[in-house]
Amino acid sequence: MVPYYWQYLPLLMQILAAFGLGAGMVTASWFIGRHRNSASKLEAYECGIEAVGDARRRFSVRFYMVAVLFILFDVEAVFMMPWAVIYRQLPAITGSRLFGFWEMLVYLGFVGVGLYYIVRKGILNWSQDKADL
Repeated sequence: MVPYYWQYLPLLMQILAAFGLGAGMVTASWFIGRHRNSASKLEAYECGIEAVGDARRRFSVRFYMVAVLFILFDVEAVFMMPWAVIYRQLPAITGSRLFGFWEMLVYLGFVGVGLYYIVRKGILNWSQDKADL
């Protein structure tokens, strides 16, 4: 009879192969690649903006608004995934499949109202030349 922990041997082999392949690629790159440090390579690089001037300059609030909106709609999509997964089991949970459908429709309605407000406010319209919101 084979011990229980031997069932994990294929998983262990796959993990070792993945780490070995990664280490092999990094090692081969180190030996094969050229290492020429120049002034432009050693210069700090951040988001495509050259590092000149004061680092404390003002940015438009639109950058932050778009970041917050991205996170907001991303979280809303995360909330819809579990509902989609258990949609077929909703009659056993709530007694009616339509209850779960209308519940999600109300949720999407709130999301739609929020998106309508964002579009009407002009937050996503970057072509406007006006002061910060």
